[in-house]
Amino acid sequence: MTILDPAPAHLDSLDEALKDAARRVDKTLEAVLPKPEGLHARVAEAMRYAVFAGGKRLRPFLTLAGAALFGVPEARALRVAAAIECLHTYSLIHDDLPCMDDDDLRRGRPTTHRKFDEATAVLAGDALLTLAFGILGDSATHPSGEVRAELVARLAAAAGSEGMIGGQMIDILAPERDYGEAETILLQQLKTGALFEFSCEAGAILAGAGADDRARLNDFAKGFGLAFQIADDIIDATGTAEMAGKAVGKDQEQGKATLVSLYGLEKARAESVRLAQAAAERLVPYGPQAETLRALPFYLLDRAS
Repeated sequence: MTILDPAPAHLDSLDEALKDAARRVDKTLEAVLPKPEGLHARVAEAMRYAVFAGGKRLRPFLTLAGAALFGVPEARALRVAAAIECLHTYSLIHDDLPCMDDDDLRRGRPTTHRKFDEATAVLAGDALLTLAFGILGDSATHPSGEVRAELVARLAAAAGSEGMIGGQMIDILAPERDYGEAETILLQQLKTGALFEFSCEAGAILAGAGADDRARLNDFAKGFGLAFQIADDIIDATGTAEMAGKAVGKDQEQGKATLVSLYGLEKARAESVRLAQAAAERLVPYGPQAETLRALPFYLLDRAS
C-alpha cells in the first residue's frame, strides 16, 4: 500500500498541498457516493451536488496530514477523510434549511434545498450522514473491527448531541440568549471544534497510536478550531459573500454573540494568533513531519487579514 507523504516534494506551498489533498479525497468520494440510478436517482443527484460544490476539504486534509505522522496507508486514511466530508456536508445541507439558518448560498452557489427542494435536501443530508458511518464500518477502511468500531464511536460522539448537534442547538438559541465568552467558546468548540478534533485524531486511531499522541492532536485541534472560527467570524463581519462563499453579516443581524463581537476585531485577531501558535507548539515533538499541520492555522488566518 502507498504510504501518505506529509509534504510531497512537488508541492511548494500549503495552498497546493490543500488542493492536492482535495483532489485525492474527491476521487475517493466519487467512488463511494451512490450513482444517480433508478426511481430514487434524485437523492443521489442532490448528495453529489452538495458534496462536489467545492470547498477546502479542510477536515479531510487534517485527517490525511495526521495519518501521515504515523505512516498510515493512504487508502485507509482517504476513506476516513471521505466519511468526514460526507458527514460535514450533511451538516451544511441541514444548516442551510429554512428552519435553521435559511441560507440561499453555499460555497458560491445555490444551497441544496434551493437547487432541488426542502424534502430532497433533508433526505440527501440524511443519506450522507448514514453513508459516513457505512464507510467507516467497511472492512476496506481497516482490517480490524476494533479500529473500525472506535472510528464509528468517536465520530458519533463528535457529531452528536454532545458535539456538533449540541453546538447547533446552542447556536439556534443564541438570538434569545445573552451569551458571554464562556458560552460562545463552548458553542464553537461543539459546533465546529468537535469535528476538527475527530479529524485530527482519526489518523492516530487508524495507526493504533497511544494516549500521548492522541492528546497532542486533540490539543492541536482545539486551538486550531477556535482560531479557525475567529477567522471565519472576522470574514463574516468584514468580508463579502464572494470571499466567504455564503451570505455574510447574518450573525450580527440576528444578534448572535461571536468572539469578534465580544473581543473586538483587534483583540480577536490577536487571540486567533495566540491560539494558532499554541496549537502549532503541541506538534513540535513530530519534527519536520508535522510542518504542514503546524503551518495550517496561520495559513487560514491569512485569509481573514
